[in-house]
Amino acid sequence: METIRILMFPWLGYGHITPYLELAKKLTTRNFIIYLCSTPANLCCIKQKISEKYAHSIQLVSLHLPTLPGLPPHLHTTNGLPLDLMPTLKEAFDMAEPEFANILSTIKPDLLIYDFLQPWAPLAASVQNIPAVEFITSSSTMTSFMFHYFKKPGVEFPFPEIYFCDYESKFLDKLLSCASNPEEKDRASEGVARSCKIVLIKGSRKIEGKYIDYVSELVGKKFVSVGSLVQELGPDDEDFKITEWLNKKEKKSTVFVSFGSEYFLSNEEIEEIAHGLELSNTNFIWVLRFPKGEERKLEETLPKGFLERVGERGLVVEGWAPQLKILGHDNIGGFLSHCGWNSVLESMHFGIPIIAVPMHLDQPIIARFVEDIGVGVEVVRDSKGQLHKERLAEVIKQVVMEKSGEFVRIKAVEMKVKISEKGDQEIDEVVAELVEVCTSSSSS
Repeated sequence: METIRILMFPWLGYGHITPYLELAKKLTTRNFIIYLCSTPANLCCIKQKISEKYAHSIQLVSLHLPTLPGLPPHLHTTNGLPLDLMPTLKEAFDMAEPEFANILSTIKPDLLIYDFLQPWAPLAASVQNIPAVEFITSSSTMTSFMFHYFKKPGVEFPFPEIYFCDYESKFLDKLLSCASNPEEKDRASEGVARSCKIVLIKGSRKIEGKYIDYVSELVGKKFVSVGSLVQELGPDDEDFKITEWLNKKEKKSTVFVSFGSEYFLSNEEIEEIAHGLELSNTNFIWVLRFPKGEERKLEETLPKGFLERVGERGLVVEGWAPQLKILGHDNIGGFLSHCGWNSVLESMHFGIPIIAVPMHLDQPIIARFVEDIGVGVEVVRDSKGQLHKERLAEVIKQVVMEKSGEFVRIKAVEMKVKISEKGDQEIDEVVAELVEVCTSSSSS
């Protein structure tokens, strides 16, 4: 097979860039050369994740966004971005289309792989006769749910185990407003429509087969799963303080608590989670993040006396922790997670049961999926959507320690085995499909 050169163009969030990078690594071992395009604010961090092994086959390409008021270049990333600046970032991203077209004409790749937020990217590629394939980093469960409401408004989703609760109606309303807002609907639909022959999606047929089939049927295009794409552990994933602390705990006794890189807990949520962890009497590592420029002292943010009361039982880390390294440690017995798709797949990869506390966006849907396949338990909120410390403590104890949680613990280990079976079979199918797209394009 001749070498195929691919330009990859993810959205500006780590939850998007990371799967693109992991897919790039898989493809480079199969005679592909990858150009990964993002902003300098993102590339400075991505650079550290590319080992010597990939130094020649993965090249980073800078996309410079126009500078808009309140959005200097160091904020050209969703990582730590204050939520009120997200619309400005999307606007700047869309305005970078001419710059991106120049990148395409300079590199002249055989194929473009692009994300769902930039349906203008495949248009820019088609002008230059470059085929393009969309790669969606969301779950097939959420993607099928979304396209169901686009294509069949007013018709109930055919999988009743997947739903939004009444108190999550604002998330569903947002989805439905996207379905009725021509601009937003077009963005999602056109992204898929402009994808050549197939759409790539993150996840595995082994766990989401029925949703992959349903979304393929809905949009009339084959969705191809790329696997879990869990990152390889690198030297920068070490944190001796955390590892040393974890090593002193008993096997499977500790909960890892993290809500991703883009959600920032309110003061009320911090208080309820802190008290829930305290009431559970379980060991925990809690990663607490603040928006850029709004960092605070932990002592002033957490409930008064909390750190003293939990003592050696708890470790609160500000900003960043090596999530994969922690989840892979023998002494971790549960993951209290917001249910971002990357985090859920990482938890399943290591056989760690999930304590599901979805916060926004697609997370409630993924939490229902996690509970449906048996690898986690959701912390049910009250009718107003409030989180309660007592319920949180109950679920933590159930999942990590109590006999009632044994089924979930066993199921999580079984899922680890299931998704690791047959190795890279899904990537081999992806390679065959991409070669077919490139071959068809060059012969037409």
